[in-house]
Amino acid sequence: MKTRNVTLALPENVLRRLKLAAVKQDTSLSAMLSRVLERMADEEEGYAEAGRGMLKDLKRGYDLGSNGKISWTRESLHER
Repeated sequence: MKTRNVTLALPENVLRRLKLAAVKQDTSLSAMLSRVLERMADEEEGYAEAGRGMLKDLKRGYDLGSNGKISWTRESLHER
């Protein structure tokens, strides 16, 4: 996969903590951030796809078994 360099500005204390985490995982900071960012992009795409699917379902509608007719009254639903 082709890669491109980007410039990223991080607070020094965050960068230090990330470098330590990368060492503990026996990987580079670049590889670790790539995995995290790729996971975030995958999740975002999944959310977007799920949202499109839900909108499609809502437009199509759901069969609630009533054939479009209401066979109850508010009073009958709330009888005590």
